[in-house]
Amino acid sequence: MATLDFRTLTVPVGIVRILEVVFTCITFSLVASVGHSTFSFWTWCMFTWCFCFCVTLVILLLEFTTVSAKLPISWDDFTTAFAMLAALMVLAASIIYPVFFTCSTCSRQIAATVMSCLAFILYAIEVGLTRAKPGEISGFLSTVPGLLKVLEAFVACIIFICLDYNWFSRFPGLQWCVAVYSICFIFALLVIIFTICRLLALFPAPFDKVLTTCNVLAVLMYITAVVIWPFYSFRNNPRPSLCKNLLCSWDNLAVISFMTCVNLIAYIVDTVYSFRLVFFVSRT
Repeated sequence: MATLDFRTLTVPVGIVRILEVVFTCITFSLVASVGHSTFSFWTWCMFTWCFCFCVTLVILLLEFTTVSAKLPISWDDFTTAFAMLAALMVLAASIIYPVFFTCSTCSRQIAATVMSCLAFILYAIEVGLTRAKPGEISGFLSTVPGLLKVLEAFVACIIFICLDYNWFSRFPGLQWCVAVYSICFIFALLVIIFTICRLLALFPAPFDKVLTTCNVLAVLMYITAVVIWPFYSFRNNPRPSLCKNLLCSWDNLAVISFMTCVNLIAYIVDTVYSFRLVFFVSRT
């Protein structure tokens, strides 16, 4: 039987989540009051704010009614992973929306941007509050490597959104890069799902060893993608003059190049933490 736990609403994490619900609600309400748009970036931003609002509200309700303790998942891993994902999504929306939909006289759009930025700060604070502290026993997704897995998966999603089949299908080198993005994304997603569902024991070898090996392979593969993608994408392909004031397909190639570098850095940091976990922490 569910019981009400008012303490979940008064602890720092609970207060931060209440503010997240308030600010995301204000944000999408302000944007909706301006009017609807069929532009894909507008849809992405609205989805982000509504999705974060709904999931955060559900988390609050489940913890308030203590139903979260009865769910067959790792609740702490789930909430930490969601906070990290929400922070990344809201950050992206806070950048995209003002670039395309805000002007110097657009008061409601400016207010929505400010609210979105505040929501991002709140989600970042939640990540800091729920992240595992040194020497603290917690789930994998509450650690730095776990948070990096969420970042790696999110960046890969941005890359997939920007991909154009008609472009990368012309070059085997670009097809290899897409394979790199896909393989690494699938592994990161499996780690997240297996951790939340408490299925890490199903890995055919010790989890830390599997994680380290896959991270090393991901770094090596992403190094090739960092070189190959720009080489094939921008060789004899300068930015068209029509793109000076508009977002065009060439810009997507640049975004993919940048995000590939971001993920390479994330995997390098992830690998360093994995080596530390396997060869240093485990021996002490």
